[in-house]
Amino acid sequence: MDVGTLVARAANRFRDRVAVECEGEARTFAQLGDRVTRLARGLLALGLMPGDRVLDLQGNSITGVESDLAIRSAGLVRVALNHRLHPSDWERITADSGARAIVVAGEHAVGAAALIESLEHVVAVGGGAGLPYESIIAGQSAGVLPAREPDTGCGLHYSSGTTGQPKGARRTHRNWFASVTNMTHDVLGGVPSRDDVYVHAGPITHTSGLFLLPFLVAGARQVVLPRWDPDAFVEAITERGGTHTAVVPTMIARLLGHAGATRDSLAGLRMLAYAGAPMPPEQMRQAYEQLTPNLVQYYGLVEAIPPVTVLTADDHARGLTGEPDLLGSAGRAALGVEIGVVDEDGRPVPTGEMGEVITRGDHVMAGYWNATGRADLAKSVREGWLHTGDLGRLGGDGHLWLVDRKGDMIISGGYNIYPREVEDIMAEVPGVHEVAVLGLPDTDWGQRVVAFYTTTGGGPVDEQVIMDHCRSRLASYKKPKELRRIDAFPLSSTGKIAKKTLRSSLSDSGPNDQ
Repeated sequence: MDVGTLVARAANRFRDRVAVECEGEARTFAQLGDRVTRLARGLLALGLMPGDRVLDLQGNSITGVESDLAIRSAGLVRVALNHRLHPSDWERITADSGARAIVVAGEHAVGAAALIESLEHVVAVGGGAGLPYESIIAGQSAGVLPAREPDTGCGLHYSSGTTGQPKGARRTHRNWFASVTNMTHDVLGGVPSRDDVYVHAGPITHTSGLFLLPFLVAGARQVVLPRWDPDAFVEAITERGGTHTAVVPTMIARLLGHAGATRDSLAGLRMLAYAGAPMPPEQMRQAYEQLTPNLVQYYGLVEAIPPVTVLTADDHARGLTGEPDLLGSAGRAALGVEIGVVDEDGRPVPTGEMGEVITRGDHVMAGYWNATGRADLAKSVREGWLHTGDLGRLGGDGHLWLVDRKGDMIISGGYNIYPREVEDIMAEVPGVHEVAVLGLPDTDWGQRVVAFYTTTGGGPVDEQVIMDHCRSRLASYKKPKELRRIDAFPLSSTGKIAKKTLRSSLSDSGPNDQ
């Protein structure tokens, strides 16, 4: 099954129902299908060939939905450029992908000027240099697009905040159909009804975009928010009938501090999914009590299209009412997914022991783009298994606990320390809002544990209380050797705490005692 066929089916089955709306503008399923087909034909009419890479640089918008679907339906390979990245990141991705064309919103044209000049074809949305988007659509006839083979590439997905040599994961139509199946079965808990409404609160270029096809094929309406705004989000639930959404934990943290986000105002939410970063158990409890009991977590990677594992609403309820260990779990494998945990030689480790998480299935990428001669990419997929670089352990019932990224592990005095464990413990202290733990260079110990934190409402927290709590819950070598309170964390383009940015902006001076 390919993306174009899914779009055409939805357009035929749900013709006059509203498919997508944004800031007062709307498209019915028939209109959306027609415009997607015309845009796909228009891109091919420029001389682009199936397999050519096309950049897509837009924020959340209806045209962003259309171009997403059209590029993939045309047999082209969509390369989404997150508008929050620096232009130098766009240029690196463009050079690596070998893109021939770009669909670009007018508000990004100035920042992308150098990039645009290097490309053969420019489709301008909402003004700016290039072929007008609407003229591309108007110049084509409707009709049926050729079906694409399942293993045909349709996307190159780069990790956010690319530095150095980019890594582009090659996604196929088979990957996307696997995601639709697994999302529907495990995250949504079944096919959405036609009365359901999905709210795109985060970037469609990232986690929110994973829900575009599941709700499209179900005939449900989708509300696109141009940007993250707690007021607009609450209004989308209360006034636009929102029933489902997916966010990152930092967005949940913002909602917890927003007076308008309550159990009553969000009563219509049947699913508040989160992904992209772990959420401390205490924050999870606050979200459950203050926002909604319908929490769902899913785990995935750029290289393995989510969901890989899912922590269901029932798991959350059990974790908060008697099985607290579940709150640290990433859940169990989705329907079409296999997972395992192996040692450094690739051998399975016993149940409960830690190792590298691996996964296999139709959700795993076809490989990295431009991988030839790159040692850092050569060993990622072995015998069909993706080696994720995440450290974790498996329980006897199939639940997966993620410990940390292999590269984030701190080694202090010869001991291995996993930042997430320290972060979760610190987050239990009243008044501590968000935490990021880094290992900074230390002349005596190799690395020392330094914890950066923000506070609820910006008010002070007694650091002795924090240290006493850590001392009571952590081994001596794991506890922070230094606390640094900051006003706000730098965020990545996906809304996660950007530890690399935090590290590069800070002095490495500090105490050496352990």
